[in-house]
Amino acid sequence: MKTFYFILVCLVFTACGSNGPDPETPFVKAQAGDYDPEARIRELGIELPEPSSPVANYVNAVETGNLIFLAGKGPLQADGTNIEGKVGADLTIEEGYEAARITAINQIAVLKATLGDLKRVKRVVKVLGMVNSTPDFRDHPSVINGFSDLMVEVFGERGKHARAAVGMGSLPSNIAVEIEAIVEFE
Repeated sequence: MKTFYFILVCLVFTACGSNGPDPETPFVKAQAGDYDPEARIRELGIELPEPSSPVANYVNAVETGNLIFLAGKGPLQADGTNIEGKVGADLTIEEGYEAARITAINQIAVLKATLGDLKRVKRVVKVLGMVNSTPDFRDHPSVINGFSDLMVEVFGERGKHARAAVGMGSLPSNIAVEIEAIVEFE
């Protein structure tokens, strides 16, 4: 059935004068049976860090059935520092977006450590993105897009998820964002 839809999309693009979808897009790769998120990470020039250790009485991930619940992570950079500050005062939307993207890399690192092989990711199901922001800031989704966009870049259609993007008066250690997720695996 997936092959049928892919052929149908190609026919529509051809009829409209296009050369069709770019075969290098993650969606087409996933549909063509070339689903390899770790290769995609390398293509994007991303190096996964070692997952940071929890700073309190919790764990990075809990598996139950075929779901993994990822604890909230923040924008811990390779140099060991966090991106800190309030979006709307200390940080721009673009800087918040980058903080969310770094958080996505950190969560992918947890998935890799937990599953061993990222090909086991069947679907990113749900994301809760919390933005440390000023009371009048209104563009939380644009910040959390940094996380969501990278999930789709790495996992293709499997990376599309339900999501909430909300503002917080503060976050631990003044980090710019904290994001948790639920992931289905095989």
